[in-house]
Amino acid sequence: MLIWLKRGIAVLVLLALAASAVVYGILSLSLPALDGQGQSTALSAEVTLERDAIGQAVITAQNRQDAAFALGFAHGQDRFFQMDLLRRNAAGELSELFGEAALGLDKRLRFHRFRALSQRILQQLPVSEQHLLASYSQGVNEGQAQSGVQGFEYLLLGAEVRPWQPEDSLLVIFSMYLDLQESTLKRDESLILVESLLGEEMKHFIIQPSNYQAALDNSEVIKSDAKVPYLGDIAKYDSVTHIEELSIFGSNNWAVTGQHTKTGSAMLSDDMHLGLNTPAIWYRAQLNYDTAEGEVIQVSGVTLPGAPAVVVGSNSQVAWGFTNGYLDTADWIKLDPKADKTWQVTEQLNLPDGRSEAFTLTLSEYGPVKQIREEAYALSWVAHQDYAVNLGLLGLESAGTVDEALERAAQIAIPVQNMVVVDAQGNAAWYPTGAVPGRAIPSDTAVPSQAYSDNWQRNETHRPIVKNPAHGKIWTANSRVVSAPQHQRFGDGGYALGARAVQIRDRLMTQSQFDEADFMRMQLDNEARFLAPWHELLSTLLANQGDSYARDSGYLSDWQACACPESVGYTLVRRFRDHTLDLLFAPVEHTLQQVDGSLSPLKRYLEPAAWQLIHEQPAHWQQQYSDWDALLLAAYESAKTQLRETEGRDMAAWQWGRVNQLEVKHPFSRQIPLLSGLLDMPVVAGFGDSYMPAVQKPAFGASQRFIAQPGHLDKAIMSVAGGQSGHPLSPFYRAGFSAYAQGEAVPLLPGAINHRITFTPIN
Repeated sequence: MLIWLKRGIAVLVLLALAASAVVYGILSLSLPALDGQGQSTALSAEVTLERDAIGQAVITAQNRQDAAFALGFAHGQDRFFQMDLLRRNAAGELSELFGEAALGLDKRLRFHRFRALSQRILQQLPVSEQHLLASYSQGVNEGQAQSGVQGFEYLLLGAEVRPWQPEDSLLVIFSMYLDLQESTLKRDESLILVESLLGEEMKHFIIQPSNYQAALDNSEVIKSDAKVPYLGDIAKYDSVTHIEELSIFGSNNWAVTGQHTKTGSAMLSDDMHLGLNTPAIWYRAQLNYDTAEGEVIQVSGVTLPGAPAVVVGSNSQVAWGFTNGYLDTADWIKLDPKADKTWQVTEQLNLPDGRSEAFTLTLSEYGPVKQIREEAYALSWVAHQDYAVNLGLLGLESAGTVDEALERAAQIAIPVQNMVVVDAQGNAAWYPTGAVPGRAIPSDTAVPSQAYSDNWQRNETHRPIVKNPAHGKIWTANSRVVSAPQHQRFGDGGYALGARAVQIRDRLMTQSQFDEADFMRMQLDNEARFLAPWHELLSTLLANQGDSYARDSGYLSDWQACACPESVGYTLVRRFRDHTLDLLFAPVEHTLQQVDGSLSPLKRYLEPAAWQLIHEQPAHWQQQYSDWDALLLAAYESAKTQLRETEGRDMAAWQWGRVNQLEVKHPFSRQIPLLSGLLDMPVVAGFGDSYMPAVQKPAFGASQRFIAQPGHLDKAIMSVAGGQSGHPLSPFYRAGFSAYAQGEAVPLLPGAINHRITFTPIN
């Protein structure tokens, strides 16, 4: 019996090894070639595509169109499936890959009809840009097909590859609109519900101005005397529901003019905060090409697979970076059922087995229509306009000064961004680039159709600029940047609370000279200034309970005032705040949930209202608790209960680095955990949080870290949260991630070249 058992185990081991060998063999076949010769009808002259030790693509061409082909080839080799998901996400076409499980998501996304809009915009682009997109697309398709074997993702899904089309590159930009501005739509929808269910007083109470304001002119939106609304019957609720805080898809950037550097060049820092997955969203590249005027361009930075431009980077004369602008770019238009015409269109959602499902959308002259509490509202959003997308970002590649960059930024059509740009002459500037609707009166809640402005059909041309302020410092971090008077014109599209911006501004103001190492320390700054009042509140609360919380108080005393990996005290304070907000606003959340709403899109606004409640302690917000200390203790005990359930009963294990550990996963491993070892990045102890420059959550944070002084790029830094390749057997799959996770300075410029493909034209 024992012999047969041993033989059985041996057979199983052999079968497992054989299966692994087969899988490995199939995966190996789909690895892209990194060296060799190629030809293409898309080219006008010879082009080289080289890669260094971490897989950074270095492209040398005689013109920009040929460079676009080679960049497309590299993207197609390394990132095609990622690109496919981006275009399908924007178009609402994921069901074709993932089947019925994606139908609900596709219906929500198809609401925007971005495929048809991309086709229309493509035809309106200048002919030169159409040709560039065509060349890029051909490069993508030739790069994807180069190995002759479909990527492992398509083999697992049993799906066929759909060729890349020029319109798909516009869809990739629309996918960024969804990431960066969909929270604006949700914010206004939540405010419509708050106002209609709980009144205007509650709306103003919830979104009262923050104590944390750091506009570039240091102007403040004055806090009105917001009254605590009376809760009445809504104070009765069944249970406390966690109000999920939506991630701020944004970033930090800042700059100093040449007076604050030893070189006399201005210096820029930029780290863009996005969801972190494998592969990373950005793709490192250096483009070398000649312009029609004979100028030699070399631009280094990160590209977005699916688009032919360098998004953030430097050409050694200027350097630029972005943070999400959060200006108000959307309004819900309340339709008059008697006066406003609507019509319906039928959309088809294709499934993998050849079937399709039809569903109906309602449209109006103001935009697509949605029912909110059984009333019809049309969405007027800048992303639905013809001026939403173009290739204007290409103009930054050849800008020689800040002034030239600002002039070209006025032609860029992307989701509105805080562009910070610096040059080798020591100049620094901020400008809100991208699509901004021309309508002059933004609204937090619904706009009657009678008040709709035709200026929605034009892009705003009159915008503020800040260049070389007297103190020589510029900063943005997704909170309000414009002056208080300008705020009335551009509105609030879901600004961050402002604590990050304040901390960055204050760091800049305490120092007069900076280098790259100083900026890197600021990017990794995890000091918990924002949570200090919550720490004081909790410490006092527990101290008043005698010895009952002696161990807790010990951890609070040693909390280190930072989101440090070993800090238990930080975890206690952070979770105490979360559960306090949940408990304080439970009556409001319960009311909204009755109509499928939530405070989630508004949770970032609740800080001032929460502290007003804690200080004033109104009895009608005390709910069922005997006093306010009892309410706050209940919130703290709720936080501890949750920590016991997720982290275990030993409080010593509640270290922030474990509770908030960074887990960068592949989309497939989230559904098939057995693939985790093959596809995911190593787990890293948490080192940051929200409300501080070092933004980090388990699957969210700085997608890259960029620091540069134009003219001195030998010291420039570009660290990316993942490797270059999406192929798990590629040497570039994880290359660079460890340095990113450890906060190391990875050079912007490519290293020694290890691989080269030479392309020649087919005449």
